[in-house]
Formats: sequence, structure tokens, C-alpha cells
Amino acid sequence: MRQWIEGARLGDQIAWERIVKHFSGMAFSVAYGKLGDWGQAEDAVQEAFAEAFLNLAKLQEADAFPGWFKTIIERQCHRFLRRKKHSTLPMDEVITMDAEKFNVESIAERNEWQERLHQSVEGLSSHLKLVVQLFYFQGYSIKEISNFLSVSPSVLKKRLFDARSKLRTSLLVTDFVSMFNDLYEGGVSMLHIVNGDIVGDKLRKGNIRGDILVWREVYPVGPVFVDMGEPHQRSTRAEYLERTMGISADEYETNCRSQEQILQNFHKYDEVVLWFEHDLFDQLMLSYLLHWFSKQPLGRTKLNLLCIGAYPGIDLFRGLGQLTTNQLETLSGTWKKIEWKELETGSKIWEAYASQDIERHVEILHEDTSALPFAHAALELHVSRLPSVKNGLGIVEQTTLELVRHGVNTPRELFKEIGNRLNVLGMGDLEFWYRLRSMSERPNVLLEIRGPHSYPDYGNKTTPSFESCIVALTEVGVDVSAGLKDWVKVKGMNEWYGGLRLHGDLTWRWDPERKHLVYMG
Repeated sequence: MRQWIEGARLGDQIAWERIVKHFSGMAFSVAYGKLGDWGQAEDAVQEAFAEAFLNLAKLQEADAFPGWFKTIIERQCHRFLRRKKHSTLPMDEVITMDAEKFNVESIAERNEWQERLHQSVEGLSSHLKLVVQLFYFQGYSIKEISNFLSVSPSVLKKRLFDARSKLRTSLLVTDFVSMFNDLYEGGVSMLHIVNGDIVGDKLRKGNIRGDILVWREVYPVGPVFVDMGEPHQRSTRAEYLERTMGISADEYETNCRSQEQILQNFHKYDEVVLWFEHDLFDQLMLSYLLHWFSKQPLGRTKLNLLCIGAYPGIDLFRGLGQLTTNQLETLSGTWKKIEWKELETGSKIWEAYASQDIERHVEILHEDTSALPFAHAALELHVSRLPSVKNGLGIVEQTTLELVRHGVNTPRELFKEIGNRLNVLGMGDLEFWYRLRSMSERPNVLLEIRGPHSYPDYGNKTTPSFESCIVALTEVGVDVSAGLKDWVKVKGMNEWYGGLRLHGDLTWRWDPERKHLVYMG
């Protein structure tokens, strides 16, 4: 946009034509909303563009153009309102007229549903009607509309939610977005990729249109590689997950092949929507999928992303699985198109996470990952899992010992509190049981598990004996927690964090206060 503005100021006709093409739809929606007359709205837009072109040199900041231009349109509309009014035609009666010029959705044929749709949209309040027209009818993004109307993205999303709720009542359909697409796009085939079976099941029960692919992986645990499809590397990962979490190696490999086959066939869909959240578990999954898509020719398939870290009314948002089917439906259509910047950032993050070089895992924290807003915080917590300079414990082990020291003494209570304190990890119960088991394996154990028990695994996630046993600190645990002993030196290490394998008496440690690596050699 800045380049177009600067070019138009210098007399570049092509740059000005691009500006006109980009803003025509928005301008017409605003003008028609003010005037209610197709011809007058068309004239007002033309005069607004003429005025903007003549005064372009007066615009000090190129980024301010959307709001500045909207003011010009509104001023032109007020001039028209002071003139003699002509007879008007409803927008749904003339919307096919010269629609290409204003980038308004072309309607090939009108039927009962189309008439009801337009009548219902016209019945919305002005601010709801405008955002529906811009977002659904003309396809502008939330960011573009936000810049144009000078309204925050969160307010726009709330208006879309309110509009959909009102349209459900007037149109007697539960999914306005699907109905709209069926009418105006002939139906769009969609693939939704989600992070777990709970979310997948709720989407299937709701009115989200399209196929659901539940991506089953636990990238925060065990070895990962840049190319996750290479057979030998997959076997290495499968063996690790079977040994640590009880996931059958055969079942794991079968599932990988199944979900990858669906992913390979993404070209048969018009759109793919990635549903993810803010924590490390999801951000790694998202980064892998973006890395994979960045290597594919997308063709006509459009990629979209819905990634959230909060939801109204939920104080501690853990993830999409917390939401009801109805709450998930309110998110329908609020996703944004994935551009090259998101693909590039996801690929960069995945390659860093899959690296064998510990320094690469830290360097990514100093690179620009803002295209994926939740990535930086998640990656900070990832490196905090590495052995610290204080006592060789990562943040999960250190937090667990502190909780036990303060009286949290059952596995289930520990898992709940770890989830509260380190919710950005998105750690599941099986991963935590594995970490807990590692801290209680002899020799030189940090924790003692008192009472007869067996650790839950993938096939049996709960056991009564495990739920009722007591967790207590050992003498080693007390000393290590206080920083009097170093657990890595006492016990040694053999663990994977992404592509990084830590083993033996490590020479590199993580300093959580200064947030950098320290060489301990």
C-alpha cells in the first residue's frame, strides 16, 4: 500500500489504478450505506477518488490513506444528501449492475434464499451491515476493514459475531457462512485441520462445513526432523514414543501414513483451514504444517489460519477443546488468509526446532516471528525446558519440585497445577506422566512415588492406584531444587527436545533470567 501511495504521488498511473481497484468495493459500500441509491453512490465514489487524487500530496502518512479516504467519501455523501434526492432502488435489485467495477459479488441468478439474504442483511444496523458487506460480499480481510474504518480487529470480529447471530434468527439457518458460500460461490469444498479429537468431534457435530482432519502428533516430545516422512527417522521417533508414552509404534506409523495421505490430496479442496491455539503443542504443529505447505504448489487452493489465545468469558484459556460446539461455530469465517509471510515464518521455526544445533534453538528467539503472534512466547518456554545453569533442571522439573515442596502431593493435582502455571506449554497428561516417571527412576531420584501404582500409558490413561499414590521429595530432590546439586551431573541425561538430543554431562546450559545459553565447559 505504501508503495502504491508513493508511486501515485509521483504520477504513476498504474499505482493509482491499483489504489482505485483495491478501495472501490469499500468505498461503494460506505457510500451506498449513506445514500441508499446505486447511482448516487457510484457518483459519490467517483468524486471521492477525484478529490483524493488531487489532494494526495497533502496526505502526510501513506498508512493513513484508508481512514483519510473514508472521510472524503463521507464528505461527498453529505454533499449528495443536501441535493435533491432521486428515486432509489434496493441494492439487491441492482447489484448485478456493473458489479465488476466495484468488486461486489456477482449474483448470477436470484432466488428466494438470495432475496431473503439481502433483505436480512439490509435489516441489520448500519455498522453491522457494513462489516458484513465488506467481509462476506466483497472479501476484504479483517485487517483491511480495520484500517479502512479505523475500528479495531476485535471490535470487527464482535460485529461479525453479532451479525451472524441476528442472521441465524431471521434466516432460520445455523451457519450463515455456509449458506452464503453455497449461494454465491456454488459451494466451496473445505478441509479443516485441527489439533485433537475433542475439537474434531465438536466441529463434526456442529455446522462447520467441510471435512475434518485431526492431526495427531506430539511434537514437544521426542525426536523430530525437518522431513518427518523419511522412513528411518520415522522409525526412530516411533520407537521413542512407544518407550516413553506407550504409543504403539505400529499404530503411530499407520496413523502418520493415513493423515499424510489426506494432506497430500489437499488440492481437491478449494480451501484449507488450520485451527490452532497459542501454546507450544499447537505452535509446533502449526509450524510443521506451514513448513510442509511452503514446499507445495498450492494451485487454486486457498490456505486459511484461525489461531487464538483467548475467548470471551474464559479467564484461563487452555485451548479450543474448552469451547462448546456453539462457541466453535462463532469462529467460523473469522480465519484469515495465509500469505507467504506466515508460510516462511512457520518453515523457519520448524527448521530451527528440528535442528541438532542447540544454538539454533535459541537464535530463533531473536528473529522476527511476528507473522505468527503466539510463536515467540511458545518458543521461549521450549528453551526453558532445557537444563538450567542453576541446577540442571528444566522448567517442568523445577516447577514440579516447587509444587511438591509446597504441599501438592498427588499426580493429578500436580498435573493440574503444572497446566495452570505453564499453560503455554499445552502439555498433555501422558507427557507429564513421562516427565514424572523420569524424575522418580532410580538411581538418584528427585521424587518418591509412595503407594502401589503403575504409570498410565496411551492404552490406559488412568489407573486408580496411580491416582491415589503420594508424591514426595527425596533428599536429592531437596538439594537439587535448592541449587545445592546439579541433576545432570548427578544423574546424567539422555533426552530429545525437537531435533536436539541432550545426553551425558552437558556443556551447554540455559540461563532463564538472562535468556541465553551458557557454556559450562
